[in-house]
Amino acid sequence: MAELKVLVVDDEVRIRKLVKDFLVKKEYRVLEAGDGEEAVNIFFAENDIALVILDVMMPKMDGWQVCREIRKFSKAPIIMLTAKSDEQDELLGFELGVDEYISKPFSPKILMARVDAILRRTNKLEQDGIITAGTISLNKVAHTVTVGDKNIELSYKEFELLVYFMENQGIALNREQILNNVWNYDYFGDARTIDTHVKKLRAKLTDEADYIKTIWGMGYKFEV
Repeated sequence: MAELKVLVVDDEVRIRKLVKDFLVKKEYRVLEAGDGEEAVNIFFAENDIALVILDVMMPKMDGWQVCREIRKFSKAPIIMLTAKSDEQDELLGFELGVDEYISKPFSPKILMARVDAILRRTNKLEQDGIITAGTISLNKVAHTVTVGDKNIELSYKEFELLVYFMENQGIALNREQILNNVWNYDYFGDARTIDTHVKKLRAKLTDEADYIKTIWGMGYKFEV
């Protein structure tokens, strides 16, 4: 991961340092910007930034405008940080092409989990389409799953569910998130279908079934 660059944009030095320290521990290369204008200049000068962590309220150019400028030329993932938790702000962010929206104050560990998950989804961390977790190896291209040296036969939705879990390791996922991402937004069925598929998936994973943790009253978390 050493070659993956993450641009951290925030006018608060302490926030940049906090995020940078956690990113460096995970072997990302970190670039910093203290305002929106500097962020845009760095982004286009570097040309190979894998992900942007972007504050909303900044001098010279706010986060929304930075996002607009980046989206004119790039689909690089963007995580938006904001002191607000207003629904309209979230909707605006997603309309502009923001990948994740995290309100301050935030947990650095959760932020890092989001960074990893986004880079997995964009295949920055698995260029060959292979995701591994513990003894499970999943090949998104070949559509195969192995546990140790044993091949596991999964249905299409079981496979997609496992992909989503493995791409979001360590993140608590509610049933609505899982439905929206695995069954898509146009699914209007009973959320209990998730529990049914999780039960079948656990049965096929056998000893690795406990990687899928139940969060009572909420959903699930995949954790080795």
